[in-house]
Amino acid sequence: MENQALATPEENLQKLGITLGSSRPLLGNYVTCVRAGNLLFTAGQGVDEYHGKLGRDLTVEEGYLAARQSMINLLKVVKQELGELSKVKRVVKILGFVNSTEDFTQQPKVMNGASDLLVDVFGDKGKHGRSAVGMAQLPNNTAIEIEMTLEIEE
Repeated sequence: MENQALATPEENLQKLGITLGSSRPLLGNYVTCVRAGNLLFTAGQGVDEYHGKLGRDLTVEEGYLAARQSMINLLKVVKQELGELSKVKRVVKILGFVNSTEDFTQQPKVMNGASDLLVDVFGDKGKHGRSAVGMAQLPNNTAIEIEMTLEIEE
């Protein structure tokens, strides 16, 4: 993305045609994120648009889009918590759970949907450690759930 270093994360989202609205409602007894010092830990965020198993019900391309949407949902939570995304110093790590068949092995390609978006939004600050794991099932049969750890301005 051109002039990414000069643009704010919100400006980068606008260039991508992404508007961050309200975060999704909670599905249980937990909070959407917890601050510990200069770290922000998010709860997992799934998606409402993609359901089923990768390798049976959904293609890798659909999984990529599901991971991208899951990350948008996470960014909504972070913006709600911090007020502005420019308070993110660095994306430390994301952990992606992919609802997949036993023989599906393309979880990293699916998770690229989230990783690519983070780099588009935050530039080098969006580069992160990552785990992508296959799961037998996820809540509400969602295709993906992602959680994230961020270093933030104190």
